[in-house]
Amino acid sequence: MKFGIDLGGTKIEGAVLDDAGKVLERLRIPTERGGGYDHIINRIARVVTELEEATGTTAEHIGMGTPGTIDPPTGLMKNSNTVVLNGNSLGRDLEHLTGKRFTLANDANCLAIAEALLGAVPAEVPDARVVFGVILGTGTGGGVVVDGRVIGGAQGIGGEWGHTFLDHSGGYCYCGRVGCTEQILAGPALERYYLRMSGVSRSMREIVPRYRAGDDPAATRTLERFFHFFAKGLANIINVLDPDAVVLGGGLSNIEEVYTEGVDRIAEHLFNPRRDTPILRPRLGDSAGVFGAALL
Repeated sequence: MKFGIDLGGTKIEGAVLDDAGKVLERLRIPTERGGGYDHIINRIARVVTELEEATGTTAEHIGMGTPGTIDPPTGLMKNSNTVVLNGNSLGRDLEHLTGKRFTLANDANCLAIAEALLGAVPAEVPDARVVFGVILGTGTGGGVVVDGRVIGGAQGIGGEWGHTFLDHSGGYCYCGRVGCTEQILAGPALERYYLRMSGVSRSMREIVPRYRAGDDPAATRTLERFFHFFAKGLANIINVLDPDAVVLGGGLSNIEEVYTEGVDRIAEHLFNPRRDTPILRPRLGDSAGVFGAALL
């Protein structure tokens, strides 16, 4: 059996897969990151225990997707938008707490490997060798898979398009730079933009229907901004990597217009006369990350 944990900013999801990739058990609990680092790792340990109890098995090796990355030279977390994780030895601390072996990877890498091996890619582009996986949600991340293997990079930042420069209008990022992709395309960034345009605080779940209704100028401006910069940002990746397929994931990938209004605008930013790259909907839903973690 394969145990996987997906550590997100708002939820911790655990899953147990059999050797064929069938889900035997799944569990979600709130992350409660406001409780601090120790509270989070105890929440993770709780998920492991509950999965073991539900399946009647004992986990020896657990794969886990994390926001941010492990710094290869030090083994410490870095670049996480759940900032209390940064500077901590998350894997080793979990091993000491649970007595189990943990293998950690960036959450976008987990999504990419899951969709590349189990999801959209084998179903729609079975001969694909190079896959770029995108997370559009609370954060904006990316992962590169080549020949079925995640390319993490020498610094552990392979695929991190969320912190490539996109536009100064994004303002300051928690990473200390200005204009990062995440500060324009992530859900909280879009919600902040809507607030500036309207003076009203709304979630993306509220903003999207108002955009579709066509009677809220601030919603229209917010989604038009999203589609424009989504296309521009993803075109930058395609120009550099030229992948065989791109798979979207995260909550914002469920917005139908991304695959029309957003995707249709990519070609104008490409160093190619047309967009040939397939932009795929995720087949594994918002659990792709936890399935990819289990595959670790």
